[in-house]
Amino acid sequence: MVTLDSTQYAAAPVAAAAPAPVSAASGPTAIDLAGQHVRVVNAAVQAAEDGTRWSIQHPAGKHNVAVGINSAIDVTIDGHVGYYAAGMHQRGTVTINGNAGVGLAENIMSGTVHVTGDASQSAAATGHGGLVVIDGNAGARCGISMKGVDIVVGGSIGHMSAFMAQAGRLVVCGDAGEALGDSIYETRIYVQGTVESLGADCIEKPMRDEHLAELAELLLAAGRDDDPAAFKRYGSARKLYHFNVDNAY
Repeated sequence: MVTLDSTQYAAAPVAAAAPAPVSAASGPTAIDLAGQHVRVVNAAVQAAEDGTRWSIQHPAGKHNVAVGINSAIDVTIDGHVGYYAAGMHQRGTVTINGNAGVGLAENIMSGTVHVTGDASQSAAATGHGGLVVIDGNAGARCGISMKGVDIVVGGSIGHMSAFMAQAGRLVVCGDAGEALGDSIYETRIYVQGTVESLGADCIEKPMRDEHLAELAELLLAAGRDDDPAAFKRYGSARKLYHFNVDNAY
Protein backbone atom coordinates (compact mmCIF):
# COMPACT_ATOMS: atom_id res chain seq x y z
CA MET A 1 0.00 0.00 0.00
CA VAL A 2 1.43 3.36 -1.03
CA THR A 3 1.09 6.32 1.35
CA LEU A 4 1.52 9.61 -0.48
CA ASP A 5 3.21 12.53 1.26
CA SER A 6 0.72 15.39 1.33
CA THR A 7 3.21 17.79 2.97
CA GLN A 8 5.58 17.36 0.08
CA TYR A 9 2.64 17.76 -2.29
CA ALA A 10 1.89 21.20 -0.85
CA ALA A 11 5.36 22.38 -1.83
CA ALA A 12 5.49 20.64 -5.22
CA PRO A 13 2.04 19.67 -6.46
CA VAL A 14 2.81 17.01 -9.04
CA ALA A 15 6.37 15.77 -8.86
CA ALA A 16 6.48 15.17 -5.12
CA ALA A 17 3.06 13.56 -5.00
CA ALA A 18 3.73 10.76 -7.44
CA PRO A 19 5.30 7.56 -6.10
CA ALA A 20 8.02 5.87 -8.08
CA PRO A 21 6.54 4.22 -11.18
CA VAL A 22 6.14 0.46 -11.09
CA SER A 23 5.89 -1.95 -13.97
CA ALA A 24 2.57 -3.59 -14.80
CA ALA A 25 4.19 -6.95 -14.23
CA SER A 26 4.74 -6.21 -10.53
CA GLY A 27 1.02 -5.76 -9.90
CA PRO A 28 -1.06 -2.66 -9.23
CA THR A 29 0.11 0.16 -7.01
CA ALA A 30 -2.45 0.33 -4.20
CA ILE A 31 -3.42 3.69 -2.72
CA ASP A 32 -5.65 4.03 0.35
CA LEU A 33 -7.69 7.20 -0.08
CA ALA A 34 -8.74 7.20 3.56
CA GLY A 35 -6.94 10.06 5.27
CA GLN A 36 -5.31 11.32 2.08
CA HIS A 37 -6.27 14.34 0.02
CA VAL A 38 -7.83 13.55 -3.34
CA ARG A 39 -5.53 16.06 -5.04
CA VAL A 40 -2.50 14.09 -3.92
CA VAL A 41 -3.91 10.83 -5.27
CA ASN A 42 -4.90 12.49 -8.54
CA ALA A 43 -1.42 13.92 -8.95
CA ALA A 44 -0.02 10.41 -8.63
CA VAL A 45 -2.20 8.83 -11.31
CA GLN A 46 -1.82 11.84 -13.59
CA ALA A 47 1.96 11.40 -13.47
CA ALA A 48 1.81 7.62 -13.95
CA GLU A 49 3.66 5.91 -16.78
CA ASP A 50 1.91 4.03 -19.57
CA GLY A 51 1.24 0.39 -18.77
CA THR A 52 1.08 0.77 -14.99
CA ARG A 53 -1.85 -0.38 -12.90
CA TRP A 54 -3.36 1.37 -9.90
CA SER A 55 -5.84 0.41 -7.20
CA ILE A 56 -7.58 3.19 -5.25
CA GLN A 57 -9.21 1.90 -2.09
CA HIS A 58 -11.72 3.39 0.37
CA PRO A 59 -12.90 6.30 -1.81
CA ALA A 60 -15.88 6.77 0.54
CA GLY A 61 -17.85 8.91 -1.89
CA LYS A 62 -15.17 11.56 -2.32
CA HIS A 63 -15.47 13.90 -5.28
CA ASN A 64 -13.15 14.29 -8.29
CA VAL A 65 -11.41 10.95 -7.91
CA ALA A 66 -9.09 9.92 -10.78
CA VAL A 67 -9.65 13.03 -12.89
CA GLY A 68 -7.37 14.29 -15.64
CA ILE A 69 -5.75 10.97 -16.55
CA ASN A 70 -3.83 11.24 -19.82
CA SER A 71 -1.86 8.01 -20.09
CA ALA A 72 -2.52 4.38 -20.98
CA ILE A 73 -2.89 3.17 -17.41
CA ASP A 74 -5.41 0.95 -15.65
CA VAL A 75 -7.09 2.33 -12.53
CA THR A 76 -9.50 0.35 -10.35
CA ILE A 77 -11.50 2.18 -7.67
CA ASP A 78 -12.98 -0.12 -5.05
CA GLY A 79 -16.03 1.64 -3.63
CA HIS A 80 -18.47 4.46 -4.31
CA VAL A 81 -17.31 7.81 -5.67
CA GLY A 82 -18.87 11.28 -5.62
CA TYR A 83 -19.09 14.02 -8.24
CA TYR A 84 -17.03 14.14 -11.44
CA ALA A 85 -15.12 10.88 -11.05
CA ALA A 86 -12.82 10.13 -13.99
CA GLY A 87 -13.54 13.53 -15.50
CA MET A 88 -11.51 14.84 -18.46
CA HIS A 89 -10.32 11.29 -19.07
CA GLN A 90 -7.97 10.30 -21.89
CA ARG A 91 -6.40 7.03 -23.05
CA GLY A 92 -6.55 4.93 -19.89
CA THR A 93 -9.12 2.61 -18.32
CA VAL A 94 -10.93 3.42 -15.08
CA THR A 95 -13.14 0.82 -13.40
CA ILE A 96 -15.32 1.89 -10.48
CA ASN A 97 -16.56 -1.01 -8.40
CA GLY A 98 -19.52 0.85 -6.96
CA ASN A 99 -21.78 3.80 -7.73
CA ALA A 100 -20.82 7.21 -9.12
CA GLY A 101 -22.21 10.67 -8.42
CA VAL A 102 -23.01 13.56 -10.73
CA GLY A 103 -20.86 14.13 -13.82
CA LEU A 104 -19.16 10.76 -14.19
CA ALA A 105 -16.53 10.91 -16.97
CA GLU A 106 -17.47 14.50 -17.79
CA ASN A 107 -15.71 15.65 -20.97
CA ILE A 108 -14.08 12.26 -21.60
CA MET A 109 -11.89 12.38 -24.71
CA SER A 110 -10.77 8.76 -25.14
CA GLY A 111 -10.20 5.56 -23.18
CA THR A 112 -12.77 3.67 -21.12
CA VAL A 113 -14.66 4.37 -17.90
CA HIS A 114 -16.68 1.49 -16.45
CA VAL A 115 -19.02 1.70 -13.46
CA THR A 116 -20.32 -1.57 -12.05
CA GLY A 117 -23.17 0.13 -10.17
CA ASP A 118 -25.36 3.16 -10.91
CA ALA A 119 -24.43 6.67 -12.03
CA SER A 120 -26.16 9.89 -11.06
CA GLN A 121 -27.05 12.83 -13.30
CA SER A 122 -25.15 14.03 -16.37
CA ALA A 123 -22.99 10.97 -16.93
CA ALA A 124 -20.45 11.51 -19.74
CA ALA A 125 -21.62 15.09 -20.26
CA THR A 126 -19.93 16.79 -23.24
CA GLY A 127 -17.83 13.67 -23.88
CA HIS A 128 -15.85 13.86 -27.13
CA GLY A 129 -14.71 10.24 -27.42
CA GLY A 130 -14.01 7.00 -25.61
CA LEU A 131 -16.44 4.52 -24.07
CA VAL A 132 -18.46 4.88 -20.86
CA VAL A 133 -20.12 1.72 -19.54
CA ILE A 134 -22.64 1.85 -16.68
CA ASP A 135 -23.81 -1.59 -15.62
CA GLY A 136 -26.71 -0.23 -13.58
CA ASN A 137 -28.95 2.80 -14.11
CA ALA A 138 -28.04 6.37 -15.02
CA GLY A 139 -29.86 9.46 -13.79
CA ALA A 140 -31.23 12.45 -15.64
CA ARG A 141 -29.36 14.09 -18.53
CA CYS A 142 -27.16 11.13 -19.30
CA GLY A 143 -25.04 12.09 -22.31
CA ILE A 144 -26.07 15.73 -22.27
CA SER A 145 -24.29 17.61 -25.07
CA MET A 146 -22.27 14.51 -25.95
CA LYS A 147 -19.91 15.13 -28.85
CA GLY A 148 -18.61 11.72 -29.88
CA VAL A 149 -18.47 9.54 -26.77
CA ASP A 150 -20.12 6.10 -26.78
CA ILE A 151 -22.28 5.31 -23.74
CA VAL A 152 -23.73 1.91 -22.85
CA VAL A 153 -26.16 1.75 -19.92
CA GLY A 154 -27.18 -1.70 -18.71
CA GLY A 155 -30.25 -0.39 -16.90
CA SER A 156 -32.49 2.63 -17.45
CA ILE A 157 -31.82 6.35 -17.85
CA GLY A 158 -33.59 9.42 -16.50
CA HIS A 159 -35.28 12.38 -18.15
CA MET A 160 -33.69 14.73 -20.68
CA SER A 161 -30.95 12.26 -21.58
CA ALA A 162 -28.99 13.03 -24.76
CA PHE A 163 -30.18 16.64 -24.59
CA MET A 164 -28.48 18.57 -27.41
CA ALA A 165 -26.42 15.46 -28.16
CA GLN A 166 -24.23 16.20 -31.16
CA ALA A 167 -22.34 12.99 -31.99
CA GLY A 168 -21.61 9.54 -30.63
CA ARG A 169 -23.89 6.65 -29.65
CA LEU A 170 -26.07 6.13 -26.57
CA VAL A 171 -27.20 2.57 -25.87
CA VAL A 172 -29.85 1.92 -23.22
CA CYS A 173 -30.62 -1.68 -22.34
CA GLY A 174 -33.52 -0.67 -20.09
CA ASP A 175 -36.02 2.19 -20.32
CA ALA A 176 -35.63 5.91 -21.04
CA GLY A 177 -37.32 8.78 -19.20
CA GLU A 178 -39.09 11.86 -20.50
CA ALA A 179 -37.83 14.07 -23.34
CA LEU A 180 -35.22 11.69 -24.68
CA GLY A 181 -32.97 13.34 -27.24
CA ASP A 182 -34.44 16.81 -26.91
CA SER A 183 -32.87 19.14 -29.51
CA ILE A 184 -30.62 16.31 -30.68
CA TYR A 185 -28.16 16.75 -33.54
CA GLU A 186 -26.56 13.58 -34.98
CA THR A 187 -26.15 11.24 -32.01
CA ARG A 188 -27.63 7.79 -32.50
CA ILE A 189 -29.74 6.45 -29.63
CA TYR A 190 -30.61 2.79 -29.16
CA VAL A 191 -33.18 1.78 -26.52
CA GLN A 192 -34.25 -1.78 -25.74
CA GLY A 193 -37.07 -0.89 -23.35
CA THR A 194 -39.77 1.75 -23.39
CA VAL A 195 -39.32 5.48 -23.94
CA GLU A 196 -41.54 7.67 -21.76
CA SER A 197 -41.48 10.49 -24.31
CA LEU A 198 -39.28 11.95 -27.02
CA GLY A 199 -37.92 15.48 -26.87
CA ALA A 200 -38.15 18.17 -29.52
CA ASP A 201 -36.98 17.02 -32.96
CA CYS A 202 -36.22 13.46 -31.81
CA ILE A 203 -37.99 10.66 -33.68
CA GLU A 204 -37.85 6.89 -34.01
CA LYS A 205 -35.85 5.78 -37.04
CA PRO A 206 -35.56 2.46 -38.88
CA MET A 207 -32.95 -0.09 -37.81
CA ARG A 208 -30.93 -0.99 -40.89
CA ASP A 209 -28.15 -3.56 -41.12
CA GLU A 210 -25.42 -1.01 -40.42
CA HIS A 211 -27.18 0.04 -37.22
CA LEU A 212 -27.55 -3.54 -36.04
CA ALA A 213 -23.84 -4.08 -36.74
CA GLU A 214 -22.64 -1.02 -34.85
CA LEU A 215 -24.98 -1.78 -31.94
CA ALA A 216 -23.63 -5.33 -31.75
CA GLU A 217 -20.09 -3.93 -31.56
CA LEU A 218 -21.02 -1.53 -28.77
CA LEU A 219 -22.76 -4.23 -26.73
CA LEU A 220 -19.77 -6.51 -27.16
CA ALA A 221 -17.37 -3.76 -26.06
CA ALA A 222 -19.50 -3.27 -22.94
CA GLY A 223 -19.46 -6.99 -22.16
CA ARG A 224 -23.17 -7.49 -22.79
CA ASP A 225 -25.07 -10.20 -24.66
CA ASP A 226 -28.32 -8.33 -25.42
CA ASP A 227 -29.90 -8.98 -28.82
CA PRO A 228 -29.44 -5.93 -31.10
CA ALA A 229 -32.70 -6.79 -32.87
CA ALA A 230 -34.61 -6.04 -29.65
CA PHE A 231 -33.62 -2.36 -29.74
CA LYS A 232 -35.21 0.65 -31.42
CA ARG A 233 -33.23 3.53 -32.88
CA TYR A 234 -33.89 7.22 -32.29
CA GLY A 235 -32.32 10.30 -33.81
CA SER A 236 -32.83 13.77 -35.19
CA ALA A 237 -35.71 14.68 -37.49
CA ARG A 238 -33.44 17.55 -38.62
CA LYS A 239 -36.25 20.09 -38.45
CA LEU A 240 -34.45 22.40 -36.02
CA TYR A 241 -31.38 22.85 -38.20
CA HIS A 242 -32.83 25.90 -39.96
CA PHE A 243 -34.86 28.86 -38.79
CA ASN A 244 -38.59 28.55 -39.34
CA VAL A 245 -40.57 31.79 -39.24
CA ASP A 246 -43.60 29.88 -37.93
CA ASN A 247 -41.68 29.35 -34.67
CA ALA A 248 -41.06 33.07 -34.17
CA TYR A 249 -43.11 35.20 -31.82
